[in-house]
Amino acid sequence: MKLELYPPQEPLSPLGQAYQARIMALGEGVQGHEAAYGDDPYQSLAVFPAIDPSGDVLVFLHGGGWTSGYKEWMYFMAPALTAAGVTLVSAGYRLAPGHVFPAGFEDAADAVAWVYRHIEAHGGDPQRIFVGGHSAGGHYAALLAVSSAWRQARALPSDVLRGCLPVSGVYRFGEGSGLNVRPRFLGIGDEAQVDAAASPMQRIERAACPPFLITHGTRDFPHLITQAQQMQAALLAAGVPVQAHVLEGADHFDASVACGDPSSEWPALAAAWMHRIRKP
Repeated sequence: MKLELYPPQEPLSPLGQAYQARIMALGEGVQGHEAAYGDDPYQSLAVFPAIDPSGDVLVFLHGGGWTSGYKEWMYFMAPALTAAGVTLVSAGYRLAPGHVFPAGFEDAADAVAWVYRHIEAHGGDPQRIFVGGHSAGGHYAALLAVSSAWRQARALPSDVLRGCLPVSGVYRFGEGSGLNVRPRFLGIGDEAQVDAAASPMQRIERAACPPFLITHGTRDFPHLITQAQQMQAALLAAGVPVQAHVLEGADHFDASVACGDPSSEWPALAAAWMHRIRKP
């Protein structure tokens, strides 16, 4: 879908505009198999089958501060990952302020459910689904990985996710988060209750939680670097296997670009990490 065909969303900052131009240029000409998992145009995804499938499937969620972004932003990641045997699924979700938490999270869960039921037709293994995302997408990915109620609600196996690969993600809201402004996607109501419900760091269920590969850049937003370190510690304390990867010299946007750059360490690292994660 062309970006102009989507319903309007929040305007991007100058940094966001530069990022969009950069990744859309990198993804120019990359085509996937598009599908809808809901009625809203944002409830859609694109599948990029691996060239020589390993069976591993990565469902990746775009960033954009929960108020902007498109699944098309992540198309540029496909060539490097599919060449490494990974089937990539880039999934969109409804955005704030029109749709507040947990709408976007529920969409991400529905996208995973669609993948579980349809990915075999695209050469992927429904027993080898991983979830990841950049920034806001990393937040939703982490929340999917640490919690289980959404799986039961969709009649999915408790171990439907084999691992989680958040990049520059957000893992905590409210006091101590380092966020200067409470994100609008959290909506109104009992702020403490909503903040806790939306915070992956406060939702870790050991029995449901797969291994994590947590990535950020050395020049990322300082509060996100701190949160990544805190999330790693919280997961380890809960007995969840974690590997941390730091992208030298990368800022918040460079970290996203690295996910599709064949000369970067991330695509090969992610593919090898997923391949090593096996069912108990």
